[in-house]
Amino acid sequence: MRPQGIVRRIIPCLDVDADVVVKGVNFEGLRVVGDPVELASRYEEEGADEIVLLDITATIEGRKTFLKTVKDVAGAINIPLGVGGGIRSLEDADAAFKAGADKVSINTAAVRNPGLITALSREYGAQSVVVAIDVRRFGDSWRVYVEGGKRETGLDGVEWAKRAEELGAGELLVTSIDADGTRAGYDVELYRAISNVVDIPIIASGGAGRVEHFVDVLKYADAALAASVFHMGLINIQRLKAYLAEAGIKVRV
Repeated sequence: MRPQGIVRRIIPCLDVDADVVVKGVNFEGLRVVGDPVELASRYEEEGADEIVLLDITATIEGRKTFLKTVKDVAGAINIPLGVGGGIRSLEDADAAFKAGADKVSINTAAVRNPGLITALSREYGAQSVVVAIDVRRFGDSWRVYVEGGKRETGLDGVEWAKRAEELGAGELLVTSIDADGTRAGYDVELYRAISNVVDIPIIASGGAGRVEHFVDVLKYADAALAASVFHMGLINIQRLKAYLAEAGIKVRV
């Protein structure tokens, strides 16, 4: 269990490809859902605590992250902005911060070069460094995948989460690929397992479909990230927070 007195956060995620927001299921079948600046602005008005902006093809295509989009979104909102995708070095992170990011998220680069976690933490502070971990269930455990969920690493998800904290990560963004986009609920067992071995904040991602799902996962995560339920207007963030407050979960309303 996570400490109950801590304010839980609701974080919309904007997966961006070619300057538009897209969404799929299990990381596949992407479809266009909107403009990143318009969506980020709307979610701030609804009461989002942060925005996460992910360039989902930068790593696969081997290119730098989408700095113009970062700058445009950062200029339109006042809440914290996390940026990921294509960040492989201190220079890449510095460019993202200069474009307006408050945090940077590394995934594939962290697995390939774990020392980057430490270097970023020393340079910018652990609070600015998020290690993203994408996993698939493997029996009673979870395996880490990189390159947009396309390549298995052989790493155990829970063990990698603990190692990322030891290396200097200030936060973990953990996505269940199995649950992603299904709206069938978060993999609560995954976050329970990671919560037992780390002290840094955990952002749960993948599977949000109903307000009850947020209640379930926020017992073991410090923040809940979601995409399609917000993009499609199925859940309003302000009403979600009211529901969470009634359920005894501390949120900013």
